[in-house]
Amino acid sequence: MQTSDAAVAARTALVDTRRRQLLNAAARLLGRAGSHSVSMQNVADEAGVSVGLIYRYFGNKQELVQAVIEDVLNEFSLRVAEPVQEEADPVRRLAAAFAGYCSVVQELRDAAVLAYQESKTLEPEGRERIKALEVESAEPLIAAAREAIDAGLLGDVDPRVLAYGLLTTAHLWALKHWYFSRFMTHEQYVAQHTALALSSVVRPEHRAAYSDLLGSLA
Repeated sequence: MQTSDAAVAARTALVDTRRRQLLNAAARLLGRAGSHSVSMQNVADEAGVSVGLIYRYFGNKQELVQAVIEDVLNEFSLRVAEPVQEEADPVRRLAAAFAGYCSVVQELRDAAVLAYQESKTLEPEGRERIKALEVESAEPLIAAAREAIDAGLLGDVDPRVLAYGLLTTAHLWALKHWYFSRFMTHEQYVAQHTALALSSVVRPEHRAAYSDLLGSLA
């Protein structure tokens, strides 16, 4: 039984690794050329595999595009939860959630750009699925913002506006990486935008408590 379990685990790990390889290759290629100019054979060449292998995982190009976009949105939900749970203070939880989003965008920049470029090419059902995943992925930001507002730590701002502003800023690193990366690191980008966002909403009487997040804007 143990041998069988080990074999199943090994096969699962291989499938996960291969799927990740295909998704990363597709994101790079589709991000450069757009889905209309890319064939499944092109993606196979980019990944260094046979086109037949791709069809074992994805039925057609639209399924592949859908999978790439869903992958980055699922990563938001998976990877933001842990740092958020580690923070008791809602303002720091908001900052941790933003940093988590930014780290996913940094790691999956090609896929993040693709989500903006190619969502419109999906079938209506696929677009609705993407919208639902995006709303789900924004929930940690919205919840932290709402709690901080209710606790009197932030000014009177709609938590959804604040959360989606931060979410858009996280994606901006991927969309304009060619520009920002010329003069700042990713860590500097996250720190400066954290300070900018919080400095506009943290109430004056609480600013000292978050001086490490606000930096020179404290």
